[in-house]
Amino acid sequence: MFKLRREMLAVSDYLALEDAAGVAKWSERLAQHYRKIGEMVPEWQEELEADLISQLQQSAQQGNYEEAARSLRKLGLNCRSCHRDYRAVTAAIYRTPDFSQIHVEDSETLEEEPYRRVMERLTLLVNRIKIASEDERMQTALESLDNLRQRLDDLGQSCESCHKDNAPKSRILGTETEKSLAALEQAIKAGEQKKTGRHLGTLAVQGCARCHSVHRTLYDLKGAIAP
Repeated sequence: MFKLRREMLAVSDYLALEDAAGVAKWSERLAQHYRKIGEMVPEWQEELEADLISQLQQSAQQGNYEEAARSLRKLGLNCRSCHRDYRAVTAAIYRTPDFSQIHVEDSETLEEEPYRRVMERLTLLVNRIKIASEDERMQTALESLDNLRQRLDDLGQSCESCHKDNAPKSRILGTETEKSLAALEQAIKAGEQKKTGRHLGTLAVQGCARCHSVHRTLYDLKGAIAP
């Protein structure tokens, strides 16, 4: 799709310049990649209008650049129509990680755990910290926090399943999250329930909501629409 966008722009530019050689070069590439869509996704074959490219090339060869430009505009409308019907669904299905296939190693037991179970445990620990701190069970709150730290570290290792550099992980489980964990620990030890709740809320946004907004929404959508 990126190549098609570039090739359509090149054809448009060379049509405006009435440069037959430029139009021929880029329209040939455009035709090749456009027709390849039907090979990659046979279900979309009937949506394609490859004749428009042939008409464009023929008009350009005859020096009728106005007619060639008209064919290019029609081709653009065909692209928009397909994008309207399929782009969001295609992105959700094919560009979203399948977390059901990703496992997280528990650093204590060295067992590979399903992603869903890891998420459920994180939710349990966050809520246990909140409950224990509110009920003045400091030791339980601190033990749960230590466990949460470890589970987040374990979870962070799974980022490498998709991301090849550390930047995406750092945005969610980096310095700011570590600061929130430290501030939360201090608040628990001081018995300051309001600060504990505030730091826990900040942590939930930094470590949970940010990740969910990027990954979970699309993953849930994928599960709902995938065949």
